[in-house]
Amino acid sequence: MSWDTHIADATVEIFSTMLMMEVNPLAPLTERIKTHQKSVTGIVGMAGLYKGMLAIHAPATAAMAITGNFLGLEVDDVNDDVKDAMGELANMLAGSIKAKLSDNSKDIQLSIPSAVCGGSYSLDYQPQQGCSMVPFESTAGRFLVELQLEQQT
Repeated sequence: MSWDTHIADATVEIFSTMLMMEVNPLAPLTERIKTHQKSVTGIVGMAGLYKGMLAIHAPATAAMAITGNFLGLEVDDVNDDVKDAMGELANMLAGSIKAKLSDNSKDIQLSIPSAVCGGSYSLDYQPQQGCSMVPFESTAGRFLVELQLEQQT
């Protein structure tokens, strides 16, 4: 199973069960997007058997709509709730991926989730191996889930 399939399965399941939102994966991107405009990104680092990171990138309007569904609140600006929600989504997605990659879930550790947002920012992690970026469509708008992992020897 490819990273793309892991990403798609985890994202569809989490959005369906936790946010009551239907999301549809699109074709994985062939080139990584490094710079994000007017967006919010939730990030979780991974270490152990695999090292790397999982990120969910959403335009500010989509991040606010996703947060509204997640928390059952009306959200009209990118505030701490939005950043926390995007970080927690990254955490849930990374946890799901971790469970698929590890027999006992103890040989991969996750960092505390974090979030960045702004008018324009770049994220650049340079793995030696696997990188996948899968776009999704939803009623909240399009967003991306990115997984960069290297298996440790």
